[in-house]
Amino acid sequence: MAKLAGQLVEALDGLLGVPVPLRVQAWDGSLAGPPGAPTLVLRNRRALRRLLWQPGELGLARAYVAGDLEIAPGSDLYEVLSVVGRFAELPEIRTLDLGPRDVLGAKGRRVLAAALRAGALGPEPAPPREEVRKAAGRLHSRSRDRAAISHHYDVGNDFYGLVLGPSMVYSCAYWTPEAKSLEAAQEAKLDLICRKLGLRPGLRLLDVGCGWGSLLLHAARHYGVTAVGVSISAEQVALARARVEEAGLADRVEVRLQDYRETADGPFDAISSVGMAEHVGSEQYRVYAEVLYRLLAPGGRLLNHQIARRPNHPGEQHHASPFIDRYVFPDGELSPVGSTVARLEEAGFEVRDVESLREHYGLTLREWVANLEAHWTEAVRLAGRGRARVWRLYMAASALAFEQNRIGINQVLAVRSTEEGTAGLPSTREEWLLRPAAGASQQAVGVPAAGPAEPDLGDRPSVR
Repeated sequence: MAKLAGQLVEALDGLLGVPVPLRVQAWDGSLAGPPGAPTLVLRNRRALRRLLWQPGELGLARAYVAGDLEIAPGSDLYEVLSVVGRFAELPEIRTLDLGPRDVLGAKGRRVLAAALRAGALGPEPAPPREEVRKAAGRLHSRSRDRAAISHHYDVGNDFYGLVLGPSMVYSCAYWTPEAKSLEAAQEAKLDLICRKLGLRPGLRLLDVGCGWGSLLLHAARHYGVTAVGVSISAEQVALARARVEEAGLADRVEVRLQDYRETADGPFDAISSVGMAEHVGSEQYRVYAEVLYRLLAPGGRLLNHQIARRPNHPGEQHHASPFIDRYVFPDGELSPVGSTVARLEEAGFEVRDVESLREHYGLTLREWVANLEAHWTEAVRLAGRGRARVWRLYMAASALAFEQNRIGINQVLAVRSTEEGTAGLPSTREEWLLRPAAGASQQAVGVPAAGPAEPDLGDRPSVR
């Protein structure tokens, strides 16, 4: 028993065919693995049992969310995820398809023997309560979409306030040279969207998936528009309405608890869709594009801000992350940016500009992780330890995915041309992109400095 970690690492190396690039500390205190590598701690037998039943990403996620698996003090979450990510991309691992039968069968005899000696064999542990059960109904039906959105966004406005900061913007910031804080970068992003849309007093804006209303408020305050925001998250809508009232903008901004497919009071002069289309799904994307095209006035502009995955290699089938699907974004789907552009064009839009903000999202996510860690005790009180662990893991992993070009984020500017073919854009990109509209605010908003991370995180706080 004193050599449990060594037995497990040796057996796992044999099963996979390549050495595992992590150190492992077992519940008996034994330690094994490459010197200097980050260390994972198996706190109990249940941690090993979860990995035996679900080898790979899902088993690791379940063990971490449940608290059966920890990152050792002194190790770094980003380093662990980077090492695991590089390991998963090795040809020997990419082509490996392990299931419980493989681990518990002939391929995994040494693992089975080590687990048997450790007393870790037994029935599959129940998933943590934070794991979503697939909602009933047709994929991307309105009722099923509401359930999926509620799982992610109705965690609690106070919890999101800790993570996002005062801006309450849940999409990537725009890190201009002048943006020295998350708040300033988020304001720069909101202003960038307003300038791309050509907003000015008297225009009518629709914000699809309006979140907590930050873009609506910015557009009304600084560009003089009247605006409608729609969302199917009850908690988001409640706070957005309160923020509109507090700002004294209720006469110009309306926030609705409404599916975008139920919006019927167009036309709008401009439409924004920021971080919402990822929930639409490939089968419904043509409907999404056609609805927005119908709601937009001729000569109007659409700004679609959307995460994109890399295209598949020839003959390769795309597989969504089981952790993201079961814990973070149920039924969420990512498409390559080329597919998004094609669907918008098929609906009638003319795509005029595509801008990648990939590196900006990596920086933003690191800020959110740091905010969560700095307020860890309060986050656990508000959402529970398991949910806080879900958000920490998914945001840190996503930061690396953007930084390493495994996923991207793009702003696609499209227009609904008039019958004569007029797009209504100035003749050069500099005119509509680089010059702020009259009255646009250039003031950066400060954000309080984050305090030290709470000690019960275990591993050291992540570095922005």
